Amino acid sequence: MAIRRITGEFRTSTTTGETVRAYVPFPLPPDPVVDLSSLYLSLDKANQALGRLDGSIAVLPDASLFLYFYLRKEAVVSSQIEGTQSTLSQLLLFEKGLGTSTSMDDLVETSNYVAAMEYGLKRLKEGFPISLRLLREIHGVLLSGGRGAEKTPGEFRRSQNWIGGTRPGNALFVPPPPEALMECLDPLEKFLYDETLPLLVKLGLAHVQFETIHPFLDGNGRLGRLLLTLMLCDSGVLREPMLYLSLYLKVNRDRYYELLQKVRVEGVWEEWLTFFIDGVTQTANQACEAALGLMQLFREDSMKIRTLGTQAGSATQVHLYLQSNPISSIGSISSTIAKTETTVMTALKNLQTLGIVREGTGRKRNRIFFYQKCLDLIGTGTEPLP
Repeated sequence: MAIRRITGEFRTSTTTGETVRAYVPFPLPPDPVVDLSSLYLSLDKANQALGRLDGSIAVLPDASLFLYFYLRKEAVVSSQIEGTQSTLSQLLLFEKGLGTSTSMDDLVETSNYVAAMEYGLKRLKEGFPISLRLLREIHGVLLSGGRGAEKTPGEFRRSQNWIGGTRPGNALFVPPPPEALMECLDPLEKFLYDETLPLLVKLGLAHVQFETIHPFLDGNGRLGRLLLTLMLCDSGVLREPMLYLSLYLKVNRDRYYELLQKVRVEGVWEEWLTFFIDGVTQTANQACEAALGLMQLFREDSMKIRTLGTQAGSATQVHLYLQSNPISSIGSISSTIAKTETTVMTALKNLQTLGIVREGTGRKRNRIFFYQKCLDLIGTGTEPLP
């Protein structure tokens, strides 16, 4: 039987001229305590999956390449949950200045997610602790430019927000009033360093608490998901940021939102944690498979290139470049590998014949080439939501 708890209290306040009941969560950990006995099997599977994922870094010929792609995949998917329509290919085109027809606001928002994660990881490597200050700094990067720039980037909100509905009075959920934010955030910051609970349990609890507090005017969902990866890296469980839960939460978004609300209303933390920990297992296994799949793809394509005989040398150089730049122009390849554009074009034609690349514009000038199988392998699940 699920344990039901009272996880917070409602406080009546007035905002936008109407009376609303804002929810103020009690500090973590839950009371009564989480029933760990119901989670041990899930935790064991998740920890094994995390171990395999962390170990896969050692066998990757270039871990930074995989991390580069996977961070951008996370940025695309996490932003899609919030309503953007950018794809992975469009983000890569945008970053290279090659142009795209997608909404510029969507692309800036997605690109900001990459910058925010990179900033957070950099601060951790500098020895800066995960803290309210760091969250504000990351939020400032996340909302810099584009949509959200007017939503006080880097500052906790000073007005009431809400989730669902058109106003606080008909909202699905109303987070704490602004005057109660620090009452909620200070205990959460302390809880992030609690060592009495298994790490994944702590992460699952902290994620719901952060989303419930909703401390910023915008960007709470993205920042809450980003925080999970930062905490995993900060804990030492993962040497590199290779685990991102946004795809799991996107695929199961109805259940995700249902459970967030169910914890607030019924306090069924074990039900949420089972869902969350299973997501860690699935996501870690998928990332491991993707890393191994990428290695296999590069090996198979290298073997195809060897059949080109005397032309294999330049084709191999172009192929190596495409592994880290799967969307490229002739000019960018030529300038990087120090080969003439004629040589690069010949190599690309050979790679097209082998089915390794495709040309994506149909033009005779300013053509763009796609290492499509590489993009397909990394980009699984990055299609925009309907």
